[in-house]
Amino acid sequence: MASRTLHSIRGLQTSPARLGLVPSLRGCQQPRFLRQSLFLGRDSSYPSRMQIRVFARYQSSTSQAQKNAPSSSGPRQTPPSVGAILRKGLDFSTLFSLAGKDGFRRLLRQSPGEFILALIALAGVTGVALYTVYLYFFYFYDTQFTRFPPDVAKSLRRALYYTNIKPDPKLAHKYYMRSLEQCNQNQLDPFSDDVLGIRIQVAAWLEKIGNFDGAITVLNGIAKDCLRWVETMEKGIAEGTVPLSGKIPVPKPDPAEQRAGEAPGAQGEEILPENLWRKRTRLLTKAVGTNVKLGELNASEYVMEPEESQARLTWAVETALKELKRRHDEGVKEDEGPWMSAAEIGGALEALARSYESRSQFQLALPLYFHALRLCESPCHRAVLMNNLAASFAQHPPHLPVTTLPGETPDPSQTSPLRIVGREQHLESALNWASNAHAHAADVKGDDRTPECDEACAVSLCNLGDISLMLGKKLEARRHFENCIAMSKEMGFTDGVKQAQAGLDRVKAQP
Repeated sequence: MASRTLHSIRGLQTSPARLGLVPSLRGCQQPRFLRQSLFLGRDSSYPSRMQIRVFARYQSSTSQAQKNAPSSSGPRQTPPSVGAILRKGLDFSTLFSLAGKDGFRRLLRQSPGEFILALIALAGVTGVALYTVYLYFFYFYDTQFTRFPPDVAKSLRRALYYTNIKPDPKLAHKYYMRSLEQCNQNQLDPFSDDVLGIRIQVAAWLEKIGNFDGAITVLNGIAKDCLRWVETMEKGIAEGTVPLSGKIPVPKPDPAEQRAGEAPGAQGEEILPENLWRKRTRLLTKAVGTNVKLGELNASEYVMEPEESQARLTWAVETALKELKRRHDEGVKEDEGPWMSAAEIGGALEALARSYESRSQFQLALPLYFHALRLCESPCHRAVLMNNLAASFAQHPPHLPVTTLPGETPDPSQTSPLRIVGREQHLESALNWASNAHAHAADVKGDDRTPECDEACAVSLCNLGDISLMLGKKLEARRHFENCIAMSKEMGFTDGVKQAQAGLDRVKAQP
């Protein structure tokens, strides 16, 4: 009914006379009181033009609102899906529109501070994203993974993810074990560097999380497996069941078994099996290095097995020197490959020397340190070995008299001077080696200089202070300790500060 009334009102003809307006007011603005009365419809029984407009506008807005208003009985509007939200969030059309002719310039004029901060934030996010992509492709798709079959590589990626990025011992152990099982399923050589590398990585991970017994068990298994293969190969050479040259004969493929139409080499280049002598060298080297690591683990404060440590290190040094002697006497076999480098043999000698030194067997540690110094190629590490020599000489016991035989009791009146002279000689040798260590560590310049040189220089000053105090030179000892404290504080070497401060306290305590 209301709509029909409004339509009839909309069609009425209006004139100034019917509105009761003075003709002179047609072109003029209506007074305020007149507009109010016309709007309210109080002074006329006929609808005015203003009323018509108001009602017409109200009708049009009401009808439009009724059209747009959802029906109460109809279905409600469903919320947007996740895909739609993501598409809307990733819609960069507005951002691209700003890159027009004057878009960025207009933003820079309107809010320069916010615009610059937005650019910096955008550059930072872009850099992080690019670096993440770089790490993903250049770490997880490196040759250390791509050399394995896809399933093994996938398990290794997950194992290293739960080892380094998001540490989780249970999941890391699960995927390490799965990778080894998959190596067996893919029939990979259990003595290859790849498979042995997985086992060594497992041992390093166990040591990292503090499971030293587990790490020792894994390394012990690696050493036993390598030695078992070497012994089997040497036994086969001695019995004649293995060719002396170490070359494994490769059977020629049966032409009947080849697929029809397959050209030779269609599967890639032929991979020859590894020479047995070269494999022996590789596995024997692995066994020596593993035993050196076992010796260090057993000697650590977390395990405290000095006897086992010394046995492992002794075996490693003896095996390395024995193989070196065999090659010198018999010559190197064809395709046997190089033996351990001088630095590797020197590292084994140094490890055994530290084992003897920890058990106060300085007379056995000294010759090993001398051999290690002779083989050392790093100038900074030479200074470290010189400090070790100085410490061993300073703690070396006096020599027994030469005339003393086993079971014979020495004369105290004759052996006492010899002991005093021997002690002074050892201290003088220790002082010389500490001075040489300080001079060598200070002389290293350029790229050869490493933080090891700085620490060796500070340790040599502390050794000089200890040895001077043993010789009764308190002023020199005080000077060396103070210099060591100053140098250690400058480089942030806290152990050097503690040792030198303890030595300075001993100097002050003496009368």
